[in-house]
Amino acid sequence: MRLVPVSRSGLFLPACLVAALLLAATSPAVAAAPGPRQTLETAISRVLDNIKNPDWVNPATRGPLRRKVEDEVFHVFDFGEFSSRTVGPRWRSFTPEQKKRFSDAFAELLLNTYLNKVTGYNGEQVAYVGEMAAPDGRRVEVQTVITMKDGKKTPVNYRMLPKDGSWRVYDVIIENISLVKNYRTQFQGILNTATPDQLTAKVLEKANEVREQQSK
Repeated sequence: MRLVPVSRSGLFLPACLVAALLLAATSPAVAAAPGPRQTLETAISRVLDNIKNPDWVNPATRGPLRRKVEDEVFHVFDFGEFSSRTVGPRWRSFTPEQKKRFSDAFAELLLNTYLNKVTGYNGEQVAYVGEMAAPDGRRVEVQTVITMKDGKKTPVNYRMLPKDGSWRVYDVIIENISLVKNYRTQFQGILNTATPDQLTAKVLEKANEVREQQSK
């Protein structure tokens, strides 16, 4: 099974995810309180600072900037939470070591596949249209709408939860399609015939394949 997430419109979901995250940094500043929206915007503004650097377009000088971008992505995204929700109930059968290896491989796959797409940012506009909190206040969904150059509007919502004193993204909804659910369908299909270690190997193999393609 190929690890290629596609939306109903044929768009690669995490590619849209990266674009949407970058676009979020162009919206007006929010209040000083470090809520979920501000946490997201702060991280992404730092990402933009790095990809706007002239060295980003040169593979020979991009390395240090990429590491800074990765640091920001890991700061705002909880890949452990992403992983547990993506694998679903079978996550309980993973050992602690297997969970760590899978989370690392999954993060590597997303980063390798989609970080190279951030240079496609062309000044599209993002509007924050709402923020919904769960009754217990432990989860928040920040709702945005991206207006593309051709006028097309794409809804992108970020589901966040508090962890270690900050707000972290654990799922992204693009055009009503959940990134977590999209991958879960693929991973559960693989786990029907493979072990957790075999799933991790497949994900890591794909991540390495993409990295090699980027270096050519």
